[in-house]
Amino acid sequence: MQKLKETFIDKNAILGNSIFIGNGVTIEKDVVIGDNTQIGNNVTILSGSRIGENCQIHSNAVLGGVPQDLKFKGEYTLLEIGDNNIIREFVTINKGTISKGKTCIGNSNLIMSNAHIGHDCVIGNNSIIGFSVGVAGEVIVQDWVNISGLTAIHQFSVIGEHAMISGLGRVVKDVPPYVVAAHEPLRFAGVNSVGLKRRGFNSRKIDEIRSIYRIIFQEKRNTKFAVDIINQEFEQTVERDKILNFVRQSKRGIIKGFEI
Repeated sequence: MQKLKETFIDKNAILGNSIFIGNGVTIEKDVVIGDNTQIGNNVTILSGSRIGENCQIHSNAVLGGVPQDLKFKGEYTLLEIGDNNIIREFVTINKGTISKGKTCIGNSNLIMSNAHIGHDCVIGNNSIIGFSVGVAGEVIVQDWVNISGLTAIHQFSVIGEHAMISGLGRVVKDVPPYVVAAHEPLRFAGVNSVGLKRRGFNSRKIDEIRSIYRIIFQEKRNTKFAVDIINQEFEQTVERDKILNFVRQSKRGIIKGFEI
């Protein structure tokens, strides 16, 4: 009979109350884990990891690994994970590099099996990262984002809040808030109306968002011209300003349009 791997917990790790730890777990020094977190079998949590309360970390996940980036020279960096996150089997999340100093995962996210989140990423709150999604370094994912399985996200990309990305997507441009991105190459495929309704957006607000994107993605001139039109013709609202600020601040440029 094969002998089970022993659990190792460094004496300098700081563990909260009512934590469950499975078989074969490794928890290194300089790790902090909050109350009521559950850690499955064969999980590895490496130095510099900070994990909040009420998280579920399933079997064979590796958290706080060394960045897969040649500029990393062993400097002290962190992985910070908030509360109420579900991290499924074989997920890997690397800590930061000198670029930002840490990788940050917010609260109440579901990260499905085999997903990878690279160095210096910032993941917001209430998002779903599907199975085998690959998130390269220094990506920003805002709140309430749904990324379907097998999607690959290029480094430095930004995905706006309430966006949804279809499976097998290839993200090489920024994805603005409130949209569905699909097809190959990835492009605008409509407003995420189903997701928005679930989160309390009414029909009038969804129509406003749809009208704004109609101008952005069907305007035959450049994006700056479309932004100027929206500024002049649409009443100032939270959603309008979030869209405009996202487009203005995009360094990689936003995805291309598609028929509304």
